Amino acid sequence: QVQLVESGGGLVQPGGSLTLSCIADTSLFSSADMAWYRQTQAPGNPREWVATLFSDTHSNYADSVKGRFTISRDNAKRTVYLKMTSLKAEDTAVYYCNRATTIKWAWGQGTQVTVSS
Repeated sequence: QVQLVESGGGLVQPGGSLTLSCIADTSLFSSADMAWYRQTQAPGNPREWVATLFSDTHSNYADSVKGRFTISRDNAKRTVYLKMTSLKAEDTAVYYCNRATTIKWAWGQGTQVTVSS
């Protein structure tokens, strides 16, 4: 069972920045296409895809975060990062990482990001 552990969330003012980290406890990490997702606390909301970083290093972003968020990885540390800048109130959510394939690893606990003045 792969364990995913997200960290780095917190409370930040609009326009601020945060960098999230996610450690994936698996030797498969370096070959995995990794993604970040987020979920607001409204009941029934599905997880929203945020960004993907493919193992060949190219990346895709949701339109809502393009130009503001950057996904990166350190295969030696089995860690994927999400650098978030120019944060907006609508970025408030619990952020999760997982592989980008249809079949996911078990979800971690996520990390809460709250953007508020």
